Amino acid sequence: MGLLDGKSAIITGSARGIGRATAELFAGEGARVLINDLDGDVAEQAAKEIDGETTVFAGDLTQPGACDGLVQAGIDAFGSLDAVVNNAGYTWDGVLHKMSDEQFQAMLDIHTVVPFRVLRALAPSWREAAKAEKAEGKQVFRKIVNVSSISGTMGNAGQANYSAAKAGVTGLTKTVAKEWGQFNINCNAVAFGFVETRLTQAKEKGETMTAAGESGEKVELGIPEQMRSMASMMIPLGRPAQPEEAAGPVLFLCSDLANYIHGQVINVTGGQFTGMYS
Repeated sequence: MGLLDGKSAIITGSARGIGRATAELFAGEGARVLINDLDGDVAEQAAKEIDGETTVFAGDLTQPGACDGLVQAGIDAFGSLDAVVNNAGYTWDGVLHKMSDEQFQAMLDIHTVVPFRVLRALAPSWREAAKAEKAEGKQVFRKIVNVSSISGTMGNAGQANYSAAKAGVTGLTKTVAKEWGQFNINCNAVAFGFVETRLTQAKEKGETMTAAGESGEKVELGIPEQMRSMASMMIPLGRPAQPEEAAGPVLFLCSDLANYIHGQVINVTGGQFTGMYS
């Protein structure tokens, strides 16, 4: 018997990296999963490879109406939704004094505005369902997990845009928890440290992606190898996490084991606490 038997979930950015590992773990625990990615072909391939019931919604979630379409696709495919993991995102690093308005706004759009729009799109169905359940004397918990970063909790040089966006995730999470707790909707966040994905691979590999939005600008992925080595030295466990290790806490927060965990930011860092923390 799986932790998510009979449940259905949307996981944004779930064709690769942490999102993909989370989707595989959820499916293995009995959940039906909506796979989302900017790249439709990659999303379709991931859905085929994951052992479980899946559906796909591909496209740029920063575009008007996309988040409403995402939520509706999940409801149409599964009949209802029990969990949403706001994971989609990327990095577009640069020092503040050389950062363009577009570069700064792009991180706010994907990391803070998109989760807000997804949750707003969920509100009618989840709130009405909770009201009906309360009238019937039922208690049903639904789950939101927003993916943040220790760049948002402690800051990180070269990531003024990403850090600001991820800090916004904390405020969004805690506010939704206060507003929606009455509906038995648990809203929490996970703040990841160094996780091995294409966003943290060696920049020397030269991999790029096209930024979300209208610009179509190519964004270099990864961090310099020297910084990767230094980061590992600052982690008490001595290594970065694998995506599967990052997915575990997300599963926990979406399970009934976490029904009384609410409005929290869980640090998943291997013990790394380097920076200015408040």
